Amino acid sequence: MKKTLSLIAAVIITGFTSTSAQAEGQYISGMGGASWIQNLQIKSTYSNENYTDNYKLETGFSLLGAIGCNHGNYRIEGELGYQRSNLKSLAYSGFDEYGAPYSDTSYNMNGDVSVVSIMANGYYDIPLANNIKLYATAGIGGAQVSFENIAQTNQNYSYSIKETTIAYQIGAGFTKPIAQNVSLDVRYRYFATPDFTVNWDYKGKDYSNNTHISNHSLLLGMRVGL
Repeated sequence: MKKTLSLIAAVIITGFTSTSAQAEGQYISGMGGASWIQNLQIKSTYSNENYTDNYKLETGFSLLGAIGCNHGNYRIEGELGYQRSNLKSLAYSGFDEYGAPYSDTSYNMNGDVSVVSIMANGYYDIPLANNIKLYATAGIGGAQVSFENIAQTNQNYSYSIKETTIAYQIGAGFTKPIAQNVSLDVRYRYFATPDFTVNWDYKGKDYSNNTHISNHSLLLGMRVGL
């Protein structure tokens, strides 16, 4: 998957370079805001177990930086993103390796989930009055998902793992010029991955699990023409 991420990054750079000469304008942008990772489910694929870890997470944050080309009503860009949320609680559902059902007990958790993403995005701008532009956007790329220092609050043992996967996003927002070559940018973003496998060693036992990431973000930033 690391080779896949490198290939995606190469495609983004090549695509940007090949179209920049024909672009009406190039720009850089930066955004940040609140992020809400939806309840995270990690499903065991271990042979004798059938259970799901149901994690709740606190409100986190997202940061985005991008460089793009403006072609009139549409834009293309390459984007680097980072998002992180702290774990709040964990509840198990399903059955353990002995066939006994898990209770509904919820456990307080330490640790965080973070995502580093590289995306190729497309935008379509719709001009309105007062130089305001609405836009719709979609993108695809790759992400490295990190689970850091995961543990119940009453445990001394924790684990950390990283996995890479494909990612996609959609969104909508509006821009408003606030100075020469500078625009205010307000956006809603939905970011997600398909199912992917995570593997870790917990107390000497190997576990294989399936999960995916999805979240919602409200972002504020600026776009600066070059």
